[in-house]
Amino acid sequence: MTGVNPTDGVRVGEDGLARTPWAYGHPLLLAYYDTEWGVPIVLGDPEDPTARRAAENALFERMSLEGFQAGLSWLTILKKRERFREVFAGFDVDSVAAFTEDDVERLVQDPGIIRHRGKIEATIGNARAIRTMRESRPGGILAFVESFAPETTPEPLTLGELPTTSAESIALSKALKKRGFRFVGPTTMHAMFEALGLVDTHLLGSHRRGISGRFPR
Repeated sequence: MTGVNPTDGVRVGEDGLARTPWAYGHPLLLAYYDTEWGVPIVLGDPEDPTARRAAENALFERMSLEGFQAGLSWLTILKKRERFREVFAGFDVDSVAAFTEDDVERLVQDPGIIRHRGKIEATIGNARAIRTMRESRPGGILAFVESFAPETTPEPLTLGELPTTSAESIALSKALKKRGFRFVGPTTMHAMFEALGLVDTHLLGSHRRGISGRFPR
């Protein structure tokens, strides 16, 4: 992002709130930073099948969009997110798992999304892998991902101190690939950890630091 360098710490916005600098690149980034990034998925009643399915779909969306983002900017994904939701059935796992080759051809022709055949096919395959995990593992994909979450989190003061992978994201990536998942590399999984609040990489001093409630600061 223009005007950002590794030595940058938090920046105070016009509203007087301090944030990690990338939040100021575009209004969509600011809204995402202030309302979504680092916020855990809330399962609700674990005995309620509807609540479990909603949490599963929410994780599937985040995993899918992080995969589509590989090699691109997150702003590109945010600009296309609503269209992604439309064409991928709201990221409903069962619906996407049932997609056929006709759906793949439909999607690669859609200018409103990232028309990368490999990523599209991976998203469909990942939905099928999540469905299999739901049936074979207690807690399904959400519990599986959380089981790899780090016990501690970085405490960065500047952008240059932000990690892009971790031992845990490497381990999760390997475990998912063994179960048939694709486009789930260590960097992508670390980004998903950040998005889910399983690590907290809001810079120290940001008004969103600690928003996940998982770490003391």
